[in-house]
Amino acid sequence: MKFTIVFVALFSVAYAATSPLVDESKGVGVIRYENTNIGVGEYNYVLETADGKYVEEEGTLKDLGKDGGSTYAVHGKYSYVGPDGVTYLVTYVADENGYQPSGDHLPQLPPQK
Repeated sequence: MKFTIVFVALFSVAYAATSPLVDESKGVGVIRYENTNIGVGEYNYVLETADGKYVEEEGTLKDLGKDGGSTYAVHGKYSYVGPDGVTYLVTYVADENGYQPSGDHLPQLPPQK
């Protein structure tokens, strides 16, 4: 599980850093791109494109104690304009408890009794 979280966090950072800044087939350009390594095990990035996509994420290496090792604690949000013209927003946390997205358009669990 810890490996999965670290992999997802690192993959998302690597993808954002290596993805083309212009989609040649659609002519969509990047309005804003920031990628900062704050310190050892800490990062943040922001990516905003002309077609309405927006991604913002921060990650910190988290020590889980003597026997727990370490993992990334990541939080962020992304939004996009759907085919219906509505802008959808997803906020999330990914840490030792897994990926936890939330958004008004996402299915909700029934209330616990």
